[in-house]
This record gives sequence, C-alpha cells and structure tokens, in this order.
Amino acid sequence: MSFDLDLGNCRALVTGGTKGVGRAVVEAFTSHGVRVLTTARHELDDLPAGVNFIAADISLSEGCERVAEAALRLLGGVDILVHVAGGSSAPAGGFAVLDEQEWQREMNLNLFPAVRLDRALLPDMIARGFGVVIHVSSIQARMPLPNATTAYASAKAALAAYSKSLSKEVGPKGIRVMRVSPGWVKTEAAIALVNRIAAEKGVDFDAAQQSLMDSLGGIALGRPSEPEEVADLITFLASPRAGAITGADYVIDGGTLPTV
Repeated sequence: MSFDLDLGNCRALVTGGTKGVGRAVVEAFTSHGVRVLTTARHELDDLPAGVNFIAADISLSEGCERVAEAALRLLGGVDILVHVAGGSSAPAGGFAVLDEQEWQREMNLNLFPAVRLDRALLPDMIARGFGVVIHVSSIQARMPLPNATTAYASAKAALAAYSKSLSKEVGPKGIRVMRVSPGWVKTEAAIALVNRIAAEKGVDFDAAQQSLMDSLGGIALGRPSEPEEVADLITFLASPRAGAITGADYVIDGGTLPTV
C-alpha cells in the first residue's frame, strides 16, 4: 500500500509560519506539493520557494481580515487551515500579576485569531463541502503551571472547547476540525529560554534543560519534541489518510502528561 498523503492539489494557510512549529509545517506541506500562504508579524528572507507570505498581526481583528483577504486573493480559498501562532509573554507570579491587559493579550493571541480566521474562511470550505482545520493547542490546557501559565493555559482551554464545538457543527458539512497539543518543543524560543536559565543558574545547557523538564514533572522520552515531529503529525492529520478523524485532540509531548 502506498503512503502518499495525496496533498498535491491542496491550498493551505499556516499562521505563525516563519519559525518553530509553524515553519516546520510550512516546509512539510511544501514538500508534499501544497500551495502555502503563511503569515507572521515580520517576514524572513529564507522561506521555502513558492511560499506566499502576508505580514500581519493576527492578534488584532484587522490583521485577521488582512490574512483572510490574502488567502482568498492569492490562493482562491484554502482547503487546509492550520493555526500555529500563539504563545505567552505573561510574567511569573501567579494570578495576582495578571491584570486585565495581560488576560486580554493572552486571549487575543491564543484564542481569537482562530475564531476570526475560521469565521472568515469556513464559509468557502462549507460551500465546497471539503476542508480541514487544525488548531495547535498545548498540554497546558490540561496541565497549567500556576506560577506562569494560568492565562495562557486558560486561553488554550477555551480554544479546546471552541474547537470541539466547531467540529460537531461543521463535520456534517464535510469539514474536519482537530487539535494538536504539543508539550515542550525545541523551538528557537525554547532554546533561548534554556540558555537564559543556564546563565541565571550558572550551569550548562544540558543541566538547564533537565531542570526545565523537571519543572514539567519530567518527560518520559527524556527530551523535548522537535518541531518537525509536530509538523509530521499535523501533515498526516491534514491529509485524506486521516479522512475519518475529526473532533479529536492529538497530544505530542514525549509522555509529559501523567494522566489518560
């Protein structure tokens, strides 16, 4: 049996596609012949050949409108929509340091871009009776770290509920909606964090990485995931090979979550 993912005629929008998991998804898609539009606040010079790019801040409604318009104009619509952009800049210190601005910032980055872009691009998918939407969440939605990720984890939990409800609504119309929930992934930002911890504690990179893994309760595989590993999962889920999958959450965390 061939394992061709049969993605060559597809069009995809990938948010946050210039680095980390988003960049890995863009590269995986293009390697399978997908026509890709990606977005971030700033363009990099080394995007794969043929990838369309639109600069936008999708934490703002006008940024989402700009991206949706570009998807329709440059690609004629999308068959696959992958929401990767997200993250947190909230300070450590628990609930007391999370003011109104911090809470709104976390929602604006981790929930509302998916809601807004889905709302703009799903009608075309529904009209054609085909489409795939993948929301990249986080194991933090199930395992928040109260000192540092309360607002981020809450936004991702809201994304989970939204994603599940959306899957029930649009599944009968031919649209598959799924979540992928990574644990700690070895992105550029993660490497920078480990280096910062190493400098603060006066230890080497490996020791700092181990201390971070310990703070998560340990990772069974003993290492963080690679962006390409997450991208491979997303690429499979986006393909017709996963045609009977919708409404599900796929955890890829090296065994971090301690529960079923």
